[in-house]
Order: sequence, then C-alpha cells, then structure tokens
Amino acid sequence: MKEIKAYIRHEKAEIVIRKLEEAGISGMTVLDANALANWADEVSFSYSIKYVQKYSSVVKIELICNKEQLDTLVNVIAKYGHTGQSGDGWIFVSDIEKAVRIKTGEINVIK
Repeated sequence: MKEIKAYIRHEKAEIVIRKLEEAGISGMTVLDANALANWADEVSFSYSIKYVQKYSSVVKIELICNKEQLDTLVNVIAKYGHTGQSGDGWIFVSDIEKAVRIKTGEINVIK
C-alpha cells in the first residue's frame, strides 16, 4: 500500500478531487494548509506575524492506494493540479507498513 500526500493550489482542488474520484478513489482527506517560505506561491503570498514569514494558502490531499493505482493517481494530481506557475505544489509518496482499525483493533501488516 502507498500513501499519497499532495499540496496543490486552492483553485485546482475541485477538479483534482473530481478526477481522483473518477479514477476510482472513494475516500481521501482534504485539508486547508499554509505553505511557508520557499513553498509559498511567489505571486499570491501574504506575510504572517504568526509565522514571521511569507506563506500562501494551499490544499493538502491525503489518500491511500495500492501499488497498481499509484502511477495513475499521481499522474491525475500532476495533470489537473498543474498551472505552470511557481507554487503549483508537491506530491509525496510513502510506503504504508501497518494499518490499525481503531474500532476493532484489527492490525494489518502490509508486505
């Protein structure tokens, strides 16, 4: 199993989420986040007293998939999240080693 974390522009979130669902993803986590310093969009950043540096608002999408879906899903995010401008975002992929269902305590070790 793989975990995909993608940081994309707000204006691209709706189409990326819709295209991920069309590609077969039935569940994902979508969060508002702030990209700081070098990750901030050079055009639409703001300064923050809280962070004491520049930041821009982004959307973070997290999802779990099998290895067979990975390339398709990464390509969907890259294609529909792309504007060609600085600040388009990042996609990170990680291995999932273990999953624990909180309700039942069931443990799945992923090989």
